[in-house]
Amino acid sequence: MSLTRLFRKKSLDVILKQGGDGEHSGLNKVLTVKDLTFFGIAAIIGGGTFSAIGNACFSGGPGVILLYVICAIACGFTAMCYAEFASRVPVSGSAYTYAYVSFGELFAWIIGWALLMEYSIGNIYIAFSWSGYFTNLLESFGLHLPEWLTINYKSAHAAFLEHKAGEGMLAWQNAPEIAGLKIIFDMPAVVVNILITYLIYKGTSESKNVSNFMVYLKLIIIVLVIIVGAFYIDIDNWTPFMPNGFKGVMAGVSAVFFAYIGFDAVSTLAEESKNPQRDLPKGMIYSLVVCTIVYIILALVLTGMVKYDLLGVSDPLAEIFALKGIKWMLFIVSIAAVAAMTSVMLVFQMGQPRIWMTMSRDGLMPKKFAEIHPKYKTPGFATIVTGFVVGLPIFFTDENFVLDFTSIGTLFAFVLVCGGVLMLSPTEESESPTKGKFRIPYINSKFIFPVLVVGSGILIQYLFPTYFAEACSLTKENLATNLPLIVFFIFTLIMTVMAFVKKLSLIPLLGLISCCYLLTGMAVSNWKWFGVWLVIGLGVYFAYGFRNSKLNFVKK
Repeated sequence: MSLTRLFRKKSLDVILKQGGDGEHSGLNKVLTVKDLTFFGIAAIIGGGTFSAIGNACFSGGPGVILLYVICAIACGFTAMCYAEFASRVPVSGSAYTYAYVSFGELFAWIIGWALLMEYSIGNIYIAFSWSGYFTNLLESFGLHLPEWLTINYKSAHAAFLEHKAGEGMLAWQNAPEIAGLKIIFDMPAVVVNILITYLIYKGTSESKNVSNFMVYLKLIIIVLVIIVGAFYIDIDNWTPFMPNGFKGVMAGVSAVFFAYIGFDAVSTLAEESKNPQRDLPKGMIYSLVVCTIVYIILALVLTGMVKYDLLGVSDPLAEIFALKGIKWMLFIVSIAAVAAMTSVMLVFQMGQPRIWMTMSRDGLMPKKFAEIHPKYKTPGFATIVTGFVVGLPIFFTDENFVLDFTSIGTLFAFVLVCGGVLMLSPTEESESPTKGKFRIPYINSKFIFPVLVVGSGILIQYLFPTYFAEACSLTKENLATNLPLIVFFIFTLIMTVMAFVKKLSLIPLLGLISCCYLLTGMAVSNWKWFGVWLVIGLGVYFAYGFRNSKLNFVKK
């Protein structure tokens, strides 16, 4: 097997002949900065807002607002890299398609495999969260589902082992048994996945007006939560600001980063923007700024209303009002969350079958995944498989595992995208953007990046005098958390030298470094499972994709 075949690239001409550019050619360039900003807010505010923010506050306390700022900066740089990809490769598709054209087949497969974690596995978490709010909604109408039908088996078993009173313990004690096995599963999460899969299979999609209504509803409810919650803030709850230290803040990286997943969808609108070179970066940055401000205020309200250690639930916005006895807000928040997360599930679960369909057309997955239903005109088989991929783990996993798994996979894809654009970017200001195309402005990092690295190191040492000494400690207790940090420091030094020697483009370099830093916050168990996932993916590629790739049959 020739190693060069692993990095064979798909030419743009081939994609265009296959009709890959059909969606982009002749598209109306009607989108302004306002439209792009609105679309970005719609894509970002979803399950992470109504659910993951609780786990983030639980880990980091009020200090989690620092992590929201860090994640926003990383996402801002990465968003520009996505836009660069979308403009360089003017075809319909995801980062998978862009990588296939730019870096070759193996990288494309890895990104496509990682995107499975963002679109499908991420929906498992949203399904769990949807269930929590839906159950609250039923309770407000006086309808009660037994606990063994509203929680996953893993969480109930953990509650039993820890003798922790609450929903989990009640579920374990009251659950029926079959052959000694307790029947415990999250029924609302399973049902909503079946309904979403059915809708997508039949080709049901939201109209623009309904989608916009969902966005307005989400924003109105969040503003209402902030306004009402502000009257119940106890500033003593903000002390200590970082109860678990900065490590505790970083422990919430999965939950915080999950709240930003979806911003990359804005980059696909490059061909429909009136002036993408000017408007696309503005739209993405504005949407990230707006959402970051919303997240920071929301996190301060949540941690101000109740102690941070009460927020480790799947429905934190409902939980705070339940604890305060504000039943009318509990009702409103639950309705909004159910509606908002249903729309998010629809969008994400529609994306995965289409990625599989594209990979199937390239020969990397069986032909069955590319089949279009004759009546509904949807990738029927791929949609059903996606339903199973989302639905089956609901029976044996829990929210925290899925959240971590989704975040590490998506961050890994972002690292590849930033690194890829860094390879594509000019090393001098010689390439001017074509009219109507977006290019990341070239900023020579030769001196700027080393100054940023040294300046950041001095600032951290000044603010946290023991940070580097503790980070470099490789005792048995600290090895798991500090080893990724040390690897990151070494990688940063290497990139500093390369920036000086190669005159690398600053923006994709900052995107790469910031995403790599966020990866250091992942637990060892996350890396182990991600490694297993990656090995399985490579196994599938070499067993099937490599042999059946359409590029095997392209004439030289």
